[in-house]
Amino acid sequence: MRAHWDAARLAGLVETHGGHARPGWRLRAWDRDDMAVLRGWVALFDAWSLFHPAHAEPAAPVDPTAVAEVVEAMPQLLSVLQLSAGTASREELLDLLDQRITELRDARCELPAPGLTMAPPAPLPELFDWALDRLAGVGALTLPQAPGGEIALTPLGSWAVWVKLEQICVAAQSPAGNIEQSAEDMLRGCVRLRPGEARAEYRAWIAARTVGTAVQELLDAACGDDALLRQLAFEALRVVGAPAEPGVREVSADLPLRPYALLWLAEQEGGDAEDAHALLTREESTWLWIDTAAALNDHGDTELLVRHIEAAHQPTIPALLDEVRAAGHPLTVQVLLALAAAHPDPALAKAVRRAAFQVHTGG
Repeated sequence: MRAHWDAARLAGLVETHGGHARPGWRLRAWDRDDMAVLRGWVALFDAWSLFHPAHAEPAAPVDPTAVAEVVEAMPQLLSVLQLSAGTASREELLDLLDQRITELRDARCELPAPGLTMAPPAPLPELFDWALDRLAGVGALTLPQAPGGEIALTPLGSWAVWVKLEQICVAAQSPAGNIEQSAEDMLRGCVRLRPGEARAEYRAWIAARTVGTAVQELLDAACGDDALLRQLAFEALRVVGAPAEPGVREVSADLPLRPYALLWLAEQEGGDAEDAHALLTREESTWLWIDTAAALNDHGDTELLVRHIEAAHQPTIPALLDEVRAAGHPLTVQVLLALAAAHPDPALAKAVRRAAFQVHTGG
């Protein structure tokens, strides 16, 4: 039962909070998203060293550094298995593990401090068996039943290694070179990219991080005062897809992210983009209209900014200005002044400037 509980928790099927358990976010996606099963298993695969089958503990305490070295080296061994038709002998893999750990130590230039000696070597064969047991416990490997047999990747194990290799390749192909930047700087670097190029940059940036870290950084960037960054952050969250759902739900209660979050969640559930806007109140729609106008202004696209008036839900300009004045958006004055400066109709521009003055003076 403990092993099954650990598997469900690591795969995101259950969550624990203060001693209580509740369904995890991935369980909610289970019946409507076939890929949720595979994504859940990849999460379990990523956590193989935390999985606890009863037979997998080392017989005696070992140096934590040695355990960390084995955990760091195992992905290369799995890649070798993938490239060698999925099977290899224990002796071949153990030899590769020994070589890889030597390379890791050489790369760190490990030398004993003056007056100290290096710790004795860890029992590598025992740690290797521990790693194999845990990988078998999460369903990535099948172990030989008799001496001299072959260790093999399961179909799931082979698929997971392929996914990881693909992520590495995507991360290495960052078109704009923003892969090591913060979320905010990466989004700013994507402002002038074409949509396809921007999505490729988002994918590369996300692939270089854990999903949870990437989602939190993007949401933090969206919480600021920059409306353009807010829009780009949610475009990047669309690239993340379903794994971003818990984080997006968490920020869906309050402005300024509520309209974006509600539309994002509706899209994830298969809703039509036009129908999704019906989920917003009139006040939320107006707030989103102002925020989008602010993003267009930041982007310097005056033509789209003028056309944005036609996208408003209000039937007349006076009705639009009344609701914009009442919205309380912090960028209302800047948006109205930008609209007045860009619009070719002098009468409309004058009305918009008057509205900006009224908001500025509290009228």
